[in-house]
Amino acid sequence: MVFSGIPFLFFFLPLCLILYYAVPFSWKNGILLIFSLVFYAWGEPLYILLMLFSTLLDYTNGRLMERFGTTKCRKTFFLCCSICVNLLILAFFKYADFAVSLVNDIFGTQIAPPGIHLPVGISFYTFQTMSYIIDLYKGEVKAEHSYAAYLTYVSMFPQLVAGPIVRFADIQEQLHHRKITFDGIQTGLLRFMLGLFKKVLIANQVGALWEEIRMLAASDISVATAWLGALCFTLQLYFDFSAYSDMAIGMGHMLGFTYHENFRYPLTAISVTDFWRRWHISLSTWFRDYVYIPLGGNRCKIPRHLFHIAVVWFLTGLWHGASWNFILWGVYYGILLMFEKYIWGKALAKLPKLLQHIYAFLIVVFGFVIFAITDWNALGVYICLLFSFATNSLADTRFLWYLGNYGFVIAVACILACPVYPWLCQKTSSLSKPMRCLVSTVSGMAVILLFVLSTAYMVSDTYNPFLYFRF
Repeated sequence: MVFSGIPFLFFFLPLCLILYYAVPFSWKNGILLIFSLVFYAWGEPLYILLMLFSTLLDYTNGRLMERFGTTKCRKTFFLCCSICVNLLILAFFKYADFAVSLVNDIFGTQIAPPGIHLPVGISFYTFQTMSYIIDLYKGEVKAEHSYAAYLTYVSMFPQLVAGPIVRFADIQEQLHHRKITFDGIQTGLLRFMLGLFKKVLIANQVGALWEEIRMLAASDISVATAWLGALCFTLQLYFDFSAYSDMAIGMGHMLGFTYHENFRYPLTAISVTDFWRRWHISLSTWFRDYVYIPLGGNRCKIPRHLFHIAVVWFLTGLWHGASWNFILWGVYYGILLMFEKYIWGKALAKLPKLLQHIYAFLIVVFGFVIFAITDWNALGVYICLLFSFATNSLADTRFLWYLGNYGFVIAVACILACPVYPWLCQKTSSLSKPMRCLVSTVSGMAVILLFVLSTAYMVSDTYNPFLYFRF
């Protein structure tokens, strides 16, 4: 399934916003719900029924828990009903083919994989519905009495297909009472346009180079080219996913909703632990609050704590896809986090900040090679290329050609991956009022220009993937 950015940008979103602003508040959720369902049905006309079933299941169990959950045993029953069915649905659609292939490999059978198409965004909205029923069980939210409001929460198009994972506790009040202000619309529009710029003019461009490098024969890839490809995929994934989060947060502001930040400049982290406080925050906090802490967190003996970390990171890797490379990626980070916690974390903290940044950055870039290549053999070959200092050339003319053609966009990407924008905003706030007005005017014109360029590129460019749609 492919969402077409052009119809959405030029027809769907403006029409939704016009109607949304025109109707009374009591109708706004209805307009938002209709457009959200149309948006999802545009590419997933059949699987919208699956989402409706999942939301109805959790809504019903929530009402039953409120009405009949007078004892912990009854509340646990309704909780288990929701969680088990949700996980079974997710497992069937996301992991059935993988499970059949695994059985064939182990037992030598030849069972045909069912070839089930993965519904877009199922991992995200499943976690959202589960957060509702779990928080209700814990007494952290009240049961939602309006199914339409609950369905609006789950299906809301800004964050439906690729996150961030929005918890019901964070948005329940806003579903019924929210303010739509000019400042909110202005801030949201700016955030949306900046997200589009990051996606089209940065992520797509460095992504195209990564695709070109990964298609080369191993004999044509020098060590420097291999690392350049790994860097490009890291930048592509960061700018692609953070751009979608920016656009989702921006659209949320325009609709009167406030979503939490999903990225805080993760490529500037000083450790693996710090990286996961900054990268895909909504997912890492979901696993922390609903898996890690219920298991016991770190309030236990070391062997048990290591087991908790192993479980969380195995599940984190598996959540990203039904492939061994994702599991390996999760295990990779789980082991590193164990080592940072109990072996070299204190020594790392004493190093100069620059060395800490280099340490974390190299670990992240190498980790995304594992994430990027699903074929086991191809992954092994590429990892060997990264460290083939003795057999392959360190750099070649192809690498220099890539730098000449893509060096500018890579440099811009690296700069923008650092907190340059907040720094500029801080410096601007200290200027005189006339200077602030001038800077604001110039900045506004620059954003509009970037938006026009992004739109032009999006219309003409055939390479326009959203990487996290497949999760």
